[in-house]
Amino acid sequence: MKNHLRTFTLLAALTALFVGIGYLIGGPTGMLIAFVLAAGMNLVSYWNADKIVLKMYRAVEVDASHPEPLIRNYVTDTLAMADRAGLPAPKVYVIDQDQPNAFATGRDPAHAAVAATRGLLTMLDRREIAGVMAHELAHVKNRDTLTMTVTATIAGAIGMLANFAMFFGGGHDRDRPAGMVGQIALMILAPMAAALVQMAISRHREYAADAEGAAICGDPQALASALEKIERYARGGYKNQDAERNPATAHMFIINPLAGRGGDHLFSTHPATKNRVAALLGLTGGSPVRARGAGTAVPLTADRKGPWA
Repeated sequence: MKNHLRTFTLLAALTALFVGIGYLIGGPTGMLIAFVLAAGMNLVSYWNADKIVLKMYRAVEVDASHPEPLIRNYVTDTLAMADRAGLPAPKVYVIDQDQPNAFATGRDPAHAAVAATRGLLTMLDRREIAGVMAHELAHVKNRDTLTMTVTATIAGAIGMLANFAMFFGGGHDRDRPAGMVGQIALMILAPMAAALVQMAISRHREYAADAEGAAICGDPQALASALEKIERYARGGYKNQDAERNPATAHMFIINPLAGRGGDHLFSTHPATKNRVAALLGLTGGSPVRARGAGTAVPLTADRKGPWA
């Protein structure tokens, strides 16, 4: 119930913000148009936002019959953990992107999908990959995926609407409350407000998904190590061009995919990685993370198998 209340609050706030921008741009007519658009976006997003996001990142669905062992391991481990968590089998995708990262999407557990970049599969070992996908399955189990995906759609629309504001109704009259100065301010403040609304809830969701993900894979250290490694690679020159073009989707990823230039970190929707690692280590009694080298995923030997095997 608490999670559903957060979801309703977030979507209501984003919708109200969208309608308010419509009023400032076009007065009562603009507000009505914005309301209709918001209602339409909420409806379309509920049914199709996952498909939109997956297409945006050119994700390709894969299965356990894939010819690459690396991808077969990724698929089989993910499906085994989903079964262990009592979840329906999600669709599994690969994104042809060098930056290591991952996200989950879908309106409910029965229609969920998880996606990992090729960079994640080649730069992390098999246990770390399992830890990351357990985190994404936790988002599915906690029913975060609908909120995260719909938020990306509406927040992106708010940003575009704000950027168009200066081209409409330059004069100040009863039908267009925002003059040129007001519209310029709107262009700056509206995306910030949308980011603040996202941030208010998504940080809580990340901590909860870390804890639940650690329980699903049974290996908090693997997830902690993966977070540190993804953060290091993401800040080390592996730029995600698709995320840079669509910053409203950044909160969906396990680690912020944006390069950190300009205002990328001004309203980051992710908690600091060091704080997430500390919380995960608290689940192991504070044991330090054992460093793992980069490279292709390593097979799980008998003494290295996670509890999902």
